[in-house]
Amino acid sequence: MSLSRRRFLASTAAAAGVAVLHPYAARAQAGQAHLRILSTTDLHCHIYPYDYYADKPNDTVGLSRTASLIEAIRAEAGNSILVDNGDYLQGNPLGDYMAYKKGMKDGDTHPVIAAMNTLEFDAGTVGNHEFNYGMEFLEHATKTTTRPITCANFARKLGAKPEDDVLVFQPFTILERQLKDGAGREHPIRIGLIGFVPPQIMQWDAGHLAGKYETRDILEAARAWVPELRQGADIVIALAHSGLSTDPATPGMENASYHLADVEGIDAIVMGHAHGVWPSKDYEGEGLDPATGRIKGVPAVMAGFWGSHMGLIDLALEHDGRGWKVVDGMSEARPIYRRTEDRKIEALVGDYAPALAAAKLGHEATLEYVRAEVGQTDAPLYSYFAQVADDPSVQIVSLAQTWYARQLLKGTPHEGLPLLSAAAPFKAGGRGGPDYYTDVPKGPVAIKNVADLYLYPNTLQVVKVTGAQLKDWLERSAGQFNQIAPGAKDVALLNPDFRSYNFDVIDGVTYQIDLSQPSKFGVEKGEVVNADANRISDLKFGGKAVDPAQEFLIATNNYRASGGGEFPGADGSTVILAAPDTNRDVLVRYIVEQGTISPSADANWRFAPVEGATAVFETGPKARDYLDRMRERGLKLEEAGEGEGGFLRLRLTL
Repeated sequence: MSLSRRRFLASTAAAAGVAVLHPYAARAQAGQAHLRILSTTDLHCHIYPYDYYADKPNDTVGLSRTASLIEAIRAEAGNSILVDNGDYLQGNPLGDYMAYKKGMKDGDTHPVIAAMNTLEFDAGTVGNHEFNYGMEFLEHATKTTTRPITCANFARKLGAKPEDDVLVFQPFTILERQLKDGAGREHPIRIGLIGFVPPQIMQWDAGHLAGKYETRDILEAARAWVPELRQGADIVIALAHSGLSTDPATPGMENASYHLADVEGIDAIVMGHAHGVWPSKDYEGEGLDPATGRIKGVPAVMAGFWGSHMGLIDLALEHDGRGWKVVDGMSEARPIYRRTEDRKIEALVGDYAPALAAAKLGHEATLEYVRAEVGQTDAPLYSYFAQVADDPSVQIVSLAQTWYARQLLKGTPHEGLPLLSAAAPFKAGGRGGPDYYTDVPKGPVAIKNVADLYLYPNTLQVVKVTGAQLKDWLERSAGQFNQIAPGAKDVALLNPDFRSYNFDVIDGVTYQIDLSQPSKFGVEKGEVVNADANRISDLKFGGKAVDPAQEFLIATNNYRASGGGEFPGADGSTVILAAPDTNRDVLVRYIVEQGTISPSADANWRFAPVEGATAVFETGPKARDYLDRMRERGLKLEEAGEGEGGFLRLRLTL
């Protein structure tokens, strides 16, 4: 694969026109230089500043906006490179249109690849979502990218040691460039880049990868390959599609970027996967310096998601007579928008026209695709209260999963077992912002609405569990909530570290959640932290208490069934049916079959009373439209002021 040779040295005129030089550039003398590493991560097919689910422009997303930041930095920087950190092929209806409707063959260029090629990235890696559509699709898309793709821990076959692995992609690449020093002289430099992907892809996309591919621990691969890379490179940059967690290092760790800073020879880290921003106040812990962006002294950056930010690492380099070395570094994540005091979105940059032009046909085809009507709904579908009450946007997914799974189970040995369904809210605010909710009015339902209800191209699977595992599944899900003591006032209801897509509601049984009890399981890893805790109470099937030894079937998705989220009874070994269809396709078929759907929630779960206690949570301001409806269902809700970042704060009396 040929290397991109995009303008590494900006023109002297452009550099001279910059009003304020970065301190590293201003202080650089002969034998000293300033290098800027520009990065994108987790683009998820967001090229245009457009929300395909809402079918309207959106100033908070889009590579076309991030690209404007990139071009501006290139114009002012004497030395720069541009890298991508993965998760670019999947994530919105454009990605699904290309995978499921249009398809790809040799010679085709994916719209997101075409847009990225206009920026001529210098290198990149793959993220976990690159595998969602299968290896053949990924290979077709990769053939037309102009950047070298690196990944040191994804293999066709693992060897006795990392160096013996039969890797799918090259483990690293070395860019040979000319570096301009503070005196204006050019010197050769060799920049090494090495990529990593979460090993959990073998669970999350087992249907595409199991038996054909293998993964290695990120840190193990780094310790093996970085010394070899270092032999040929002056500096080494890790492209880690991995989040930032200060938990102790464990084999197969998903979010390992913090510990990559301990690997000798790594000079800078480009992070992703977690859809977070670093440096920022969102992360804190030993060795984390949000003022400089350093992790244990190593400059690092994480540039949000969907093009919301451009990552920027600044390195101060010195030549020691043998080669270049990093003597200082800092980072920042530059946003494409800001939220004003009156809670409106203000775009900070315009569009980069070449990126829009490259993706224009794909964008227009996607609009036509998502606007196609598939049926009607006789009640609104919204997710503003999906984390605090049984919810219509989750209910409809469960109804569709049960309908589909029951057909596939006919005539099998499992047909007579009780069939339940697990579904979780995907669009529930959080880091997505106060507008990141499902809101489909009564009336026509289009494909864009279905994609809004179910964001991911998961496939449906059915697992067999015991009554005891069923209860613990719900106990794990109930870890979303903070413990609330009787009489406590305005306690934060939701644990911000718990992702909404792990809040499974299981339909087919009834139960209560007792928030006066502590959580039985840990938030991130799902380990048992309070063995005697019993948040789940009054668990019944068919009006009778669930027997711990009784067997149940649960329709879910491949991510959950294969171990995603660390749920009891779901580790890949309990799968009794792996369907060929995505959950989203199942939802479309269900709506078409029904003609008109009735998504009203059946209130099969609720909070147990906690005497004298109130809790507060944040939701989208449009939740006001449905407050009366929720009160009619028995929820004691009242407004409690404005939350941060445009959210609405509500009080729930328990």
